[in-house]
Amino acid sequence: MQQSDFLKTTVEHYDIKTVNVVPMVEMMAKTAFQARNLAEAAFIVDDMIKDPECGVILTLAGSLISAGQRRVITDLMRHNMVDAIVSTGANIVDQDFFEALGSRHYQGDPTASDDTLRRLHIDRIYDTYINEDELRVCDDVTRQIADSLEPGAYSSREFIREMGRYLQGRGLGEDSIVRLAFELDIPIFVPAFSDCSAGFGLVAHQVQHPDAHVSIDSVKDFRELTQIKIEHGKTGLFMLGGGVPKNFVQDVVVSAEFLGYEDVEMHAYAVQLTVADERDGALSGSTLKEANSWGKVSLAREQMVFGEMTVTLPLIAGYAYHKRSWEGRQPRRWAKLLDKQLVAR
Repeated sequence: MQQSDFLKTTVEHYDIKTVNVVPMVEMMAKTAFQARNLAEAAFIVDDMIKDPECGVILTLAGSLISAGQRRVITDLMRHNMVDAIVSTGANIVDQDFFEALGSRHYQGDPTASDDTLRRLHIDRIYDTYINEDELRVCDDVTRQIADSLEPGAYSSREFIREMGRYLQGRGLGEDSIVRLAFELDIPIFVPAFSDCSAGFGLVAHQVQHPDAHVSIDSVKDFRELTQIKIEHGKTGLFMLGGGVPKNFVQDVVVSAEFLGYEDVEMHAYAVQLTVADERDGALSGSTLKEANSWGKVSLAREQMVFGEMTVTLPLIAGYAYHKRSWEGRQPRRWAKLLDKQLVAR
């Protein structure tokens, strides 16, 4: 067997614009269990979009882009429903940037022989496949980008902005989250940036340039996102999965208070889509009510939805799109704001 026997059917991305799910979601509000929770979450997301004072922060965890969710996210971005993104490195680099460079994810079989896949240089994410040889190209492009920059400490946001500039300059990835964020001045933060393909590229860069190299400063990420919270004030969270992005974005409220800004309000709206269970005490399944005890999330408008995101996300995002509350909403362009502040310093 060879690679082509497995890498045949590409994963296609949802297009939430094609089907108006508003009537369905509103029917779900009259039912029970997770259907009603999903409808309430959709209403909250729509409310944070229509609130003129609210900045919307989207978090990404889990394997979303490989599972066909990229266009859902870019549609939210294009239609001004997202002001900042906090993500795992896998979604931004191994999956979105990877596809922007011309590669694809493929439908696979979760029962396939992983030993066979390994010998054929195919990586598996449940029922999707990735060409490992093409992923190594993605690793090396991050090295090339690092090589092109002045040595120093960069936030992941600054480095990802350069990744977007790289794509735009070469006419690559018109549907890419990374490129679109660059063009729309939407900051993307990846607090654990080395935990992805970028890490391999940056390690190679530092080995080749031991005395003068690029490094990623996660504290700088935290400071920049805290600054957004301090200056903007009212914020809402739309959290896809949990993990580091969930905690990172919630912690900025405490960070602002620690800096002496006692009047910074908790996140006014919060929705989380997850399959994690709260009973083990882990963060990914911890409720938003629990986050209130830490002073991170207001209890005024919060909703957990316990369901797999390839099912729940298109419904909620589709509801927000077809309600059209985003029409006339003013873009925040927080990336440009942060760039100006850094130059000023």
